[in-house]
Amino acid sequence: MAEAEPLLEARNLVKHYGQVLALDGANFTAYPGEVVALIGDNGAGKSTLVKALSGAIRADGGDILVGGKVVQPSSPLDARRYGIETVYQDLALAPDLDAAANLHLGREIYRLRALGVLNKPEMRRRAIAAFKELGVELPDVSAPVVTLSGGQRQSVAVARAVAYASEIIFMDEPTAALGVVQRERVLDNIKRVRERGISIVLISHNMPEVLAVADRVEVLRMGRRVARFKVSDTNVDQLVGAMTGALTTEDESDTRGNGKDAA
Repeated sequence: MAEAEPLLEARNLVKHYGQVLALDGANFTAYPGEVVALIGDNGAGKSTLVKALSGAIRADGGDILVGGKVVQPSSPLDARRYGIETVYQDLALAPDLDAAANLHLGREIYRLRALGVLNKPEMRRRAIAAFKELGVELPDVSAPVVTLSGGQRQSVAVARAVAYASEIIFMDEPTAALGVVQRERVLDNIKRVRERGISIVLISHNMPEVLAVADRVEVLRMGRRVARFKVSDTNVDQLVGAMTGALTTEDESDTRGNGKDAA
């Protein structure tokens, strides 16, 4: 059976911040309907790569491809045209608005747009349906999100991305600062999103968590992709070795291999 074509690719992305080279010919690949983890030590270039792919910044060189076509998302809003959504570590929620309003933030439904009159019943109905589909349980969708737990707020942010993403969602440290129970709920949400055929790029420092939920792992080091792994063929020691340089690897092949591109 032929392998799926890449859904999203970065090819030889370069990004300078003054004299600092944040991305040094970075590559990245995400396939349809998978969870691919993007890992690397601090300063490896993960955040810069994600910002470039999600339209928050523009790379100085290289190409971004969606569905095999070169694109240049000029902003996160523009990236949405390609079916790309991002769940940021700070969640980007409006704390004083309720869960339904946050789900539709920036995409409000109006009764009378010219007068700015919102269709709150319809927004609430759609929000309840979206939360139910993901298995998100909230005490009251009309309550301000500031009153919700950390895991519940994270679930609202994930549900918002899922409601509008048609292709891929970036999740930046989605379980950071969450308790054990809340973390498990977020990981369950990630699995449910994958079941809907939406790809997820998981940025995380939690290696056991990565191995528990991801299908593949791509490793960045010093602004370059240095290794790729299938989760079924790897372990924490190999991931840490690739991140630190203890495991010698190279990224010379564009094939969807089972992991290390041996030096």
